[in-house]
Amino acid sequence: MKQKLEILALVLGFFGLFGTIAVTALPTWKVSAFIGANLIVMEELWEGLWMVCYRQINVKMQCKVYDSLLILPAELQAARGFMCVSIALVFSALIVTAFGIQRSNCCGDNMKSKNIVLAVGGCLYLISFLTTLIPVSWVSDSIIRQFYNPTVLDAQKREIGQAIFIGWGTSGVLLVTGIILLVRHSKRRSKEEDVYHDAYSMEEKSAIKEDSVYLPQTGSGTERLRLNNLKGATSRF
Repeated sequence: MKQKLEILALVLGFFGLFGTIAVTALPTWKVSAFIGANLIVMEELWEGLWMVCYRQINVKMQCKVYDSLLILPAELQAARGFMCVSIALVFSALIVTAFGIQRSNCCGDNMKSKNIVLAVGGCLYLISFLTTLIPVSWVSDSIIRQFYNPTVLDAQKREIGQAIFIGWGTSGVLLVTGIILLVRHSKRRSKEEDVYHDAYSMEEKSAIKEDSVYLPQTGSGTERLRLNNLKGATSRF
């Protein structure tokens, strides 16, 4: 059961990696809102981190990469950096976790080193959870504020796209994975401390037994010497 939790953490780590890559690549962070004059669906607009996609009725979707980073709003510019960092963190955490599980050949039988590696992997997952949650929440907050802003035209209002929902789900997966790894680290560390404590107690007990056995033997030897000396003295007389 304990090793199954570590395998589950690896599987969730793969899902987290694929999720962060998908969220970063998908152009559906912001989608056109069909309200007011846009009630008739004649065109559809998607805005992502790297490109904007536009589709008219009976026309295929056409996507174009942004000409400049400066034309993006601040939340999308920050989301680019956060999501790239998230991908790097999740990839690193996945490799570190693979080295830290009990079935791994890394560090041999040195469980102390494996526990440290496992804790590092869990911390990386928790950091990636934050770097994924912050951009998707920031962008969604911006979309909601603009949607309810009366000064913004209906044609300029956007709705929350699929990429943001996937980002929220991915951040939850990363959080659960980090918690599982840190819980496993704490249990393995407590078990390791118990083993060391038991071994130390056994050494103390064995040392006490050796001392208790050695002292009587020494005492009996001195008594024998005294008896031999007395016998020799009486024989002289």
